[in-house]
Amino acid sequence: MDFAYGGNFSGSGDEQEASNRRRSKKHYHRHTSYQIQQLEAFFKECPHPDDTQRRQLSRELGLDPKQIKFWFQNKRTQTKAQTERADNNALRLENEKIQCENLAFKEALKNVICPTCGGPPVGEEERQLNLQKLRMENSQLKQDYERCSHMIANVLGKPVEQIQSLSRSLGLQTAGFPGQGLLESSSLGHDFGNSNNCPMEHQLNGTQEMEKSAMIDIAASAMDELIRLLRVNEPVWIKSPIDGRYVLHRESYNKLFPRLNHFKSSTTRMESSKDSGVVAMSAMHLLDMFLDSNKWVDLFPTMVTKARTIEVIDTRMLGDQAGSLQLMYEQMHILSPLVAPREFYFLRYCREIEPSIWVMVDVSYDGSSEDPHAPSLQPWRLPSGCMVQEKSSGCCEVTWVEHVEVDDKSQTHRLYRDLVSGGSAYGAQRWIVTLQRMSERLAFALAGTILPSHELGGVIDLPEGRRSIMDLSHRMVKNFWAMLSMSGKLDFPHLSELNNSGVRVSVRQSKEPGQPCGMVVSAASSLWLPRSCEDLLNFFRDEKTRSQWDVLSSGNPVHEIARISCGTHPGNCISIIQPYVPNESNMLVLQESCIDPLGSLVIYAPIDFPAIKSAINGEDSTNIPILPSGFIISGDGRPEKLGSGVSTSTSSKRTGGSLLTVAFQILVCTLSHSKQLSMESVATVNTLVCSTVQKIKATLDCSNVD
Repeated sequence: MDFAYGGNFSGSGDEQEASNRRRSKKHYHRHTSYQIQQLEAFFKECPHPDDTQRRQLSRELGLDPKQIKFWFQNKRTQTKAQTERADNNALRLENEKIQCENLAFKEALKNVICPTCGGPPVGEEERQLNLQKLRMENSQLKQDYERCSHMIANVLGKPVEQIQSLSRSLGLQTAGFPGQGLLESSSLGHDFGNSNNCPMEHQLNGTQEMEKSAMIDIAASAMDELIRLLRVNEPVWIKSPIDGRYVLHRESYNKLFPRLNHFKSSTTRMESSKDSGVVAMSAMHLLDMFLDSNKWVDLFPTMVTKARTIEVIDTRMLGDQAGSLQLMYEQMHILSPLVAPREFYFLRYCREIEPSIWVMVDVSYDGSSEDPHAPSLQPWRLPSGCMVQEKSSGCCEVTWVEHVEVDDKSQTHRLYRDLVSGGSAYGAQRWIVTLQRMSERLAFALAGTILPSHELGGVIDLPEGRRSIMDLSHRMVKNFWAMLSMSGKLDFPHLSELNNSGVRVSVRQSKEPGQPCGMVVSAASSLWLPRSCEDLLNFFRDEKTRSQWDVLSSGNPVHEIARISCGTHPGNCISIIQPYVPNESNMLVLQESCIDPLGSLVIYAPIDFPAIKSAINGEDSTNIPILPSGFIISGDGRPEKLGSGVSTSTSSKRTGGSLLTVAFQILVCTLSHSKQLSMESVATVNTLVCSTVQKIKATLDCSNVD
């Protein structure tokens, strides 16, 4: 085939047209066979020659460069048209084939039966209903699959696509994930719900089994990571230059355990810490308390305000016959209403890794399926927990690791910002010192008739009475801490501007057992004072100065009539105090105080004489109503001084002080009568807190402290 090159035509009239035709005929000529052969060969190698290649071809073939250019343009157009015609013919044949197969399938569907149960065919309407049902079920399975995939990806630190690819390679997709296989099987048009032997029930059970399998994988991976973190030191763990705590070296950690961050914002930060100590309790007793949610709250009443076990999971799938794996929920809160509570849905896995050595790991789990209203920005716990090693004399050594990812979109109040942002507020040291203090308290509760030298006897003689008073006081501490978060109630956070932190007031209707029934107004305020924690504890425990701040004493002196020791430190004790208040001879005050390296507390509540007498006699104190108030004292989280003597705090004059939270609860009425009564009560309690704070500051000579 040859192509011709022609010029442009112009002009009008017959003569002009004839003249143009004669001139154009002079430029028309056919390519020779050799020229066409060479052009065809070059086209196969290069369909789009550049200017240099076209000029070279024109010299070799004796053609004008424009002839070469137009030949290649025409050749490309012709080739494209031929290809499209061939494709169209192939598609036409394929379409005819599919139409024939479709007709055959329609005829076959008219006589199809269920291969599982041999049921008869169904009509089109019923088939569509079945398909709609299966689509809805598959949609739910897809959501479960996606949630599990993201959950595993978050924990393992791997892309979601890699997790899903692995699940498909294991055959999970054919079991109804992400939903294609099951829907395709429904094309037979049979209602599988009419047969007990059909696979739908198996698919629904498969979702639960997959989620449990995912939990087991997460727990096993977290256990491996925690064991490695417990057994390594530098360079993974380094000492903080600020306070000497052991914290993770982020780069070394990321090399060992590469993972994606749970939160995708610039306000994300990591909290990590490691600490250890000897606990006055056997390892088995301690682990029993760890694995019981109620005992867990009792063991950490000043940290854990709520806890529950959602599900216990069989660990035999892990090849662990004696281990324990459970899905749990807990709420944590410390120190002040100005510190936000933390909530976790997490897996707790405990097993013995060596004789007399156990490891318990906690790792966050997506709790949206358990609580769709759960806040999305709650902290995410990376593998954390402890190693418990049995020692002689009924003691054990506990090494604790705490590792949490936090999104600080809403910043903590400035008073507690250093403490919380520095990681010590919820760090490993707080778990260890609280555990040591509470284990010592439990040991003293079982001391029987062996009384420490600083214990005041003569009133509580029976061991049963001693335990009953200690149980009542422990419930008082738990009640006080549960009130402190002031969440889910009617709040007045900016009622005053006392010390720039305000008085946070809440009103609630009390119906809980062991508390007075009626409307309760709670109020709390926090402030900084240039005094140590121990100095403040001694101040609040001092009988001589109590009348200067305690509203229950009405300015009169008080007398401690009984004291029960809760630890080796004299400040760890329970006291029964008698105020000398006219016409109030039946009113006593139950008080518990304690101190540890991170702070101290004094919590007290008025109790009438018959109730306290029944507890002293060893009777059950569970139903004695109690409404506590008190003080929480902690370090301010600011380092005192570096080696050069320069303060690292932005405010050097506040170096070495303490944070004090003052909190009161008052029963204002047995029933909620009116809004006016509520506001009057709120104003009364607000005034009480403000006046108490001012009295404390005046007595301590701190009136000028902001």
